[in-house]
Amino acid sequence: MAAKIRKGDKVIVLSGRDKGRTGEVFEVRPSEHRALVRGVNMVKRHQKQTQAQEGGIISRESPIHLSNLAYVGKDGKPTRIGFKIHADGKKVRVARSTGAEIDG
Repeated sequence: MAAKIRKGDKVIVLSGRDKGRTGEVFEVRPSEHRALVRGVNMVKRHQKQTQAQEGGIISRESPIHLSNLAYVGKDGKPTRIGFKIHADGKKVRVARSTGAEIDG
C-alpha cells in the first residue's frame, strides 16, 4: 500500500493525550503502521550511562499509530489523502478537502 503519511510531512494528532498537537514526521515505520512525530507523544526513559552518552532520565518521542494522525495542508487544516495518476503514469498524493497536489 502506498504511504499516505511520509517523512517530512506536517501532521496533527487526532486522538490520545496529545490530541490537537502538531509536528513534523521524522520517521515512519510502515511494517508497524506507526510514525515518530517531533515533540509529540513524549515519554521518559531511564538510560544507563555509557562511554558515548550520559545516563539519567531522558525524554524522547514514542511511535504513534498512523490512524491517529492527519496530514495538515497548506491552509493549516487537517485533511485526508488520496492518490491521482497523471497522464505520464506518475502517482501523486492529493488532499481530499481541496484537491491540491501534495507532491509532484
